[in-house]
Amino acid sequence: MNLDYIVREPEHITPQTNILFMLHGYGSNEQDLFAFREDLPKDWILVSFRAPYKTQFEGFSWYDIDFTDAEKFVNVDQAKESLKDLMENIMAIINRYGITDGKTHLAGFSQGGILCYSLALQYPELFNKVACLSSYPEEKLLTNIVKEKKKLENLRFFVSHGSDDAVIPIDWGKKAAELLYDLSCYFTFREYMSGHGVNQKNYKDLMEFFNK
Repeated sequence: MNLDYIVREPEHITPQTNILFMLHGYGSNEQDLFAFREDLPKDWILVSFRAPYKTQFEGFSWYDIDFTDAEKFVNVDQAKESLKDLMENIMAIINRYGITDGKTHLAGFSQGGILCYSLALQYPELFNKVACLSSYPEEKLLTNIVKEKKKLENLRFFVSHGSDDAVIPIDWGKKAAELLYDLSCYFTFREYMSGHGVNQKNYKDLMEFFNK
């Protein structure tokens, strides 16, 4: 499936140009993380996807969530379909721009961050910097991850979570640190005095991660 997206292109695009793909959270849309564009590197291509499933209040999701049943909290079939669609679209966009030597980065909030873990750990040699905001690594979507240290060595994770997150508990977010440590991945885990969102300090640290 071709996913809808919005894009910011730099003035000059070469085979060495870096590209950042953004994945919004449940009930949001492609404009959400695209708001970060003013503070991201000007010479990067920025691509913000819209998830394929509709939610109430004119939002979108990568998969349905059943808030009444913990066992069905994640619609695994839909999530895997979204991961497949994302990989197809990411590869098509990279090829369309002729990027052969540039780095490919990921940023995802909440549900989008959950998918970022799966994408980065299934295809670690494709991605470099990965920001997972207010999310957690979903075990049901990590069945095919790569565990060879050599293939994981180019990944750099920035993981952030609000200590008062009422949507995805901080304990869930901390599972990322355990997973990435066990895989010997490079990562930074930051906890902020906030709820389910990105506060000013979190935003500053995120921009520093992508700009350095």
